[in-house]
Amino acid sequence: MKIYRNLNDFEALKSAVVTIGTFDGVHIGHQKILSRLKENAKECEGETVLLTFYPHPRLIINPDDDSLRLINDIEEKTHRLALEGIDHLIITPFTRDFSIQTPEEYITNVLVNKLGCKRIVIGYDHHFGKDRQGTIKDLEEMSSIFDFEVEQIPEQDIEDVAVSSTRIRESLIKGDVETANKYLGYPFELTGTVVRGDQIGRTIGFPTANLNVHESHKLIPAYGIYAVEVEIYPQVPSIAAGDYITPQPERMAKGMCYIGTRPTVDGMNRKIEINLLDFKDDLYDKTLRIKFLHFIRHDEWFESLEVLQENIKKDEEAIRNYFDTH
Repeated sequence: MKIYRNLNDFEALKSAVVTIGTFDGVHIGHQKILSRLKENAKECEGETVLLTFYPHPRLIINPDDDSLRLINDIEEKTHRLALEGIDHLIITPFTRDFSIQTPEEYITNVLVNKLGCKRIVIGYDHHFGKDRQGTIKDLEEMSSIFDFEVEQIPEQDIEDVAVSSTRIRESLIKGDVETANKYLGYPFELTGTVVRGDQIGRTIGFPTANLNVHESHKLIPAYGIYAVEVEIYPQVPSIAAGDYITPQPERMAKGMCYIGTRPTVDGMNRKIEINLLDFKDDLYDKTLRIKFLHFIRHDEWFESLEVLQENIKKDEEAIRNYFDTH
């Protein structure tokens, strides 16, 4: 897969088969659309092109709305789209100037002149251009002028996208990562860098790596304890322009992840802490990709550090039992 960090860096293809969207989650609903995109490309001997935006359009159009929570950060999404076998991924900056193009300007400037679109695979409810005025009707009307074809994704497939996105978010908010993973088609992930904490975990026999999540709008699962698999990277995986190289972790480990405010030690701010099983090495400044597999329990207040320690021992036992049986 080739990556372009700006639409202007892309050279129009002879036969581009295009889809456009945020594709947050790249979940099983999205995967149906991407399969159809690839089928179209094979039919016309073209190349698949996915145009997405960074930052998310909502952050530009509604800057005062802080409710956006993303299933994927941009690196996680890129990684997932590469695994789906997309030929070209364009991650272009979303700006107000881009958002105020008329539907006709959008089709002419973006689809035809920039991408070389021969087929566009798009949902029945897709809107584009200034005030989201553009519809599939505009695409169909201009397709004969510019000699491209329009395929409308069936309504049921679009509903599958909406249902999957809703189920994933609702499940994660409850801590039900197994249901979320079912709709994702892979384990939900958090990616971040290990930073120094106050090292309370060391004093009770459970040293933890404190995770600073890279994406400020990332959806964080319910407070509690989780069984996780962890990929360890020496640095943040790159999404530079050019051929995408799938990042390879330097190590992998199993562990338990805590999300919460640490009420037993009068914590106030949310922490994300990972204790790796049977692991002793230094993790400071490493990048971790945390894969959530199983929910153990919700966050709790305990009357002392000793009682907390005993409960963490039970959590570790439950997590080891989970890995022994899965």
